[in-house]
Amino acid sequence: MPLSSSVFRRIEKIVGKENCSCAREDLLCYAYDATHHVYYPDAVVFPKDAQEVSAVLRLANQEGFSVTPRGAGSGMTGGSLPTSGGVVLVMTRLNRILSIDTDNLIAVAESGVVTGVFQKAVADVGLFYPPDPSSAAYSTLGGNAAECAGGPKAVKYGVTRDYVMGLEVVLPTGEIIRTGGQTKKGVVGFDLTRLIVGSEGTLGVVTQLILRLLPRPETVKTMTAVYDRMERAAETITEIIRQGIIPSTIEFMDNASLRCVAEHIPEGLAADADAMLIIEADGSPAEVDYQMGRMESLCRRFGALKVRAARTPGEVESLWRGRKSISPALFKYGPDKINEDIVVPRSRIPDMIKKIKELRRKTGLMMVSFGHAGDGNIHFNIMLDRKDPVQLARANQAVSELFDYTLELGGTLSGEHGVGITKSAYMAREIPPEAVALMRRLKAAFDPAGVLNPGKMLL
Repeated sequence: MPLSSSVFRRIEKIVGKENCSCAREDLLCYAYDATHHVYYPDAVVFPKDAQEVSAVLRLANQEGFSVTPRGAGSGMTGGSLPTSGGVVLVMTRLNRILSIDTDNLIAVAESGVVTGVFQKAVADVGLFYPPDPSSAAYSTLGGNAAECAGGPKAVKYGVTRDYVMGLEVVLPTGEIIRTGGQTKKGVVGFDLTRLIVGSEGTLGVVTQLILRLLPRPETVKTMTAVYDRMERAAETITEIIRQGIIPSTIEFMDNASLRCVAEHIPEGLAADADAMLIIEADGSPAEVDYQMGRMESLCRRFGALKVRAARTPGEVESLWRGRKSISPALFKYGPDKINEDIVVPRSRIPDMIKKIKELRRKTGLMMVSFGHAGDGNIHFNIMLDRKDPVQLARANQAVSELFDYTLELGGTLSGEHGVGITKSAYMAREIPPEAVALMRRLKAAFDPAGVLNPGKMLL
């Protein structure tokens, strides 16, 4: 049901006329995300605090319109798309870092704080916030919590849920609650914090986060290893972990992704490579030197053509700029992209690489893989023209086969992108019907009127 003018005027009274709009040009700005699907909302609203979020949600329950929370709109599965119209609740005005406690290694921040801004703020006082999605320069802490974002450092440090100690959350019915707290231990009641983190904005709207921090590592060193066969790179990754070495990062890039970002790769390193690894170690200088030495030996033993330590901070920055720019750069290969982020046990990465090559040969489509090899998280991309029905049918069949094989290997269909709308049809392949039914009951308990982010995750 379209939002009536009388309801919109009530929203104006809640947030102020300057903080909401139903103008077509403003609606377009919040009608899409990184999936490039487009769903127009009826209005966009920019609350300043939990009280305004609460008032909007209470009104939604009274009037029956849907509310879709949104951070920066960088999601890959459509979790912030207003598929049912209604109101998009843009959280970017809640952008304050409220405290950084260097004694207890915690910080309190609002959900609209940009992740990269937060990382820099804690680094300036000698601390470290490990979750580091490729979108860190513009994604928000609240969006990262909604999707349980990870990033390259997850192999050693874990993902967003491992750093969220507590939340301020507005429930779909409008109540404001606080979960968790500022202590590392706490077992009073259900763990609502971990339930809400990763729930893709379907159980509540996060307005504040209590985040765990770490001391900043003394030393970080980076090296690259290039291979003439992706399988050898995959075997190297498996052996590094088998040897008991836990680097802070092991990223891999296949030939197609390397060619996409060639301007960021040191000259001569990867021109003809089938694969490249980016490996980092952090810690004390002695510990880092020892780990890097062992990993260099393993890379060479498994057939690396070249192993090179990054020589300057500028070279490290260029490497990471290249790695983080792969996803947008892939449009060099085609007008449309299907982007999946499967995870398999590390020891099965070589098997998955072989499967991807088989699918590439079978379909004739451009397929690109890269990602967080240290924890088995592979970003698998198919470049195509969706207007070509033959290409689209082949691509969808390839995704279906890939997902089945992922589950056969003991993996999962999404490591950090979530389910949203793009993977919801596949969810039942991984989650048994009894568990899906339980999730539906939980959703109904939190959101009896079904106003908050409907149509996501659970069909």
